[in-house]
Amino acid sequence: MKPVNEILSVSIVGCGWYGWPLAHRLKSLGWKVKGSKSSKAGVDALCGSGIEGYLLDLDPQPKADVQQALFDADVLVVNVPPRRRPDLGRYHLEQMRALSGLMAGSRIEKVLFISSTSVYPNVNRIVTEHEHLSPDKPAGKVLKRVEGFWRGNPRLRTTIVRFAGLVGEGRDPGRFLAGKRDVKNANAPVNLIHLDDCLAITIEILKQDLWGETLNACCPGHPTRRDFYQAAAGKAALVAPTFSDEPTTAFKQVDSSLLTHLLEYRFQHPDPMDFP
Repeated sequence: MKPVNEILSVSIVGCGWYGWPLAHRLKSLGWKVKGSKSSKAGVDALCGSGIEGYLLDLDPQPKADVQQALFDADVLVVNVPPRRRPDLGRYHLEQMRALSGLMAGSRIEKVLFISSTSVYPNVNRIVTEHEHLSPDKPAGKVLKRVEGFWRGNPRLRTTIVRFAGLVGEGRDPGRFLAGKRDVKNANAPVNLIHLDDCLAITIEILKQDLWGETLNACCPGHPTRRDFYQAAAGKAALVAPTFSDEPTTAFKQVDSSLLTHLLEYRFQHPDPMDFP
């Protein structure tokens, strides 16, 4: 394992729900951290919280001049989810090309790209990183292309982390289906991960200097949609959803055993039924 103090600095492009706490967690470990926001108010808030903040708004090209100091780092964490829009595929890929162009003259050689398990289609079985499957949803299709874009850059050592459904502060799963009736696929397994594990896994990748990998990041517990969302609604004191008794016809179960093996990682919240 590579000692923390050998990695001098990390820049995080996209300090939102995941990137903001990641920046502060890394800073608390003694790392030099920089981060970007897409508005001046966001940059001011980031700086006010003790993180070196920079303005970066890709639409898909930068809307304003970008300070190259953002890319003066050992590692770049790219956390820019696709935006919902009619030209999603072209737009998001152009955002990533613009970002790659901005950092082309920098010293960055290591990239951690945050992707999603939406790259997997519903094949009604367990899915792993070793499979070559075609996504069935627009966001999954563009993420698969963007993964290939970053991995195809010979100058970079890129690791891709595919997070499952995100749960944590501000994302209460009890609200996701509360009050809905006759929801389909009652017995499909859920694929979720808690923010605590998202942060801990990221830190372990950086600590252990693990590059050139593609990793699923999904907690090992997979209760059914019916069991999980009804229990989550109850915890949130909301109306529990009801589910159709029709046979479950569309699902996948995301396997993260490669991640747990390579990082020797134990999930802090392995069972979604026990999420705080």
